[in-house]
Amino acid sequence: MVLVFVKKQTSRITYTFKHIFTNMLGLDIGFTSKIEDFIAHDGPKLSYGKQSLGNELFFQSASLLFEQGFSDIEPNVQEWGSTVGFFKAKDNSTLPYDIFAATFYLLSRYEEYAPHVKDSLGRFPATESVGFKSNFLESPVIDFWVERLKSILKERYPNLIFKQNHFTLHTIVGVEEAYRFKRKGIMRTSIGGIRDLFLLRLRSVIKRIAIILFLKKDDYDVFDKLIDFMKRHHVSFKFMFQLSDFSAYDKNISHQRKQFQSLIKSVSDYAEVGLLLGKFSTQSKLILLTEKKRMEAIVNRPLKSILNLKYPMNLPESQNNIADVEIPNTFSMGYPEAIGFRAGTCSPFLFYDINLERITPVRLYPYTANSLCVTSDNFEDYSARLKAIKDVLENMGGHMNLIFSNVDFVNVKKSNAYLDLILQLNEA
Repeated sequence: MVLVFVKKQTSRITYTFKHIFTNMLGLDIGFTSKIEDFIAHDGPKLSYGKQSLGNELFFQSASLLFEQGFSDIEPNVQEWGSTVGFFKAKDNSTLPYDIFAATFYLLSRYEEYAPHVKDSLGRFPATESVGFKSNFLESPVIDFWVERLKSILKERYPNLIFKQNHFTLHTIVGVEEAYRFKRKGIMRTSIGGIRDLFLLRLRSVIKRIAIILFLKKDDYDVFDKLIDFMKRHHVSFKFMFQLSDFSAYDKNISHQRKQFQSLIKSVSDYAEVGLLLGKFSTQSKLILLTEKKRMEAIVNRPLKSILNLKYPMNLPESQNNIADVEIPNTFSMGYPEAIGFRAGTCSPFLFYDINLERITPVRLYPYTANSLCVTSDNFEDYSARLKAIKDVLENMGGHMNLIFSNVDFVNVKKSNAYLDLILQLNEA
């Protein structure tokens, strides 16, 4: 066990140190505020505070992990070798920056509690983040910091055994609309057809009729193609289906339709399925619980994962709602409009609620990129940047999660480009 001396053990210290030492490095960790217990400990140990006690590994602390609530903080980000650092420490500190305070700042999304300019959908935009402003958004800086800490611990305590991390890649497909024309009911089909006629979109009218009469496969029904791709190339996908009530924002077919339920069950035979949140389930705990129960009734098993594809995260309320309805995992930590690491890490982590100063049981899996940020003009650049990030994550045994929509695989040329990219990123 690694023993940490702190004058006062706060929930922020417990959260941050357990994430780094236990979750990321695989080490048991304990805390003490008694100097005699610290001195008597004959195993690995370090101190975290303003002054060292002796010749132990000493990490000078900023004040952040000893505070409560929110204060106005402007991190002074500086270059630190091949990475960056902030919360500068003095010369007698083992590391020149307080990586523990910096880790908490990024994981808790501290900056999202501060006043900021929202985008047109009410979201915290990437351009407001310290990662974007200091040009480290596409770098999992926390994972780099932990690698440096690991090297120091290895040198001081060569008998420590660390967790072996392996690169993983998950492709997640959000299904806002399972079908473009099929199974949408007489009213929606009629209104859609009349609108197309009024706008003289005759090809759309003909295609709609052909699909409704089962003369042509629905455009958005790409599930057999993706499952066949998974089986042929031994790659894994996760599918997140939206089960929201119809509204101006959420337009999937009714969750009560047997054909839709059969589709979800069929897909679940080959891949993990989860819940894609609608606009109102990101805001209301009752609606979230309703949609969770719908999914569990369809697949006859507890819901494990959800995805918020494009709506505001509304921290910390949304994560507290997810915790309250007992959904363990979310793949929503990322920017829909930008490549990179919203929380400064590629590793999954538990959410910390600054308002209540508590650790919640919801595990957040950061995603690297969302296809919503791709256009026909930037695909080559998008691919190159993802390949560069993959090389970095592969070397450190990191996690790479990519978000797509079933609509991304409709157009043959676009679909092939995405599938080729997924294959390349899966190659060892």
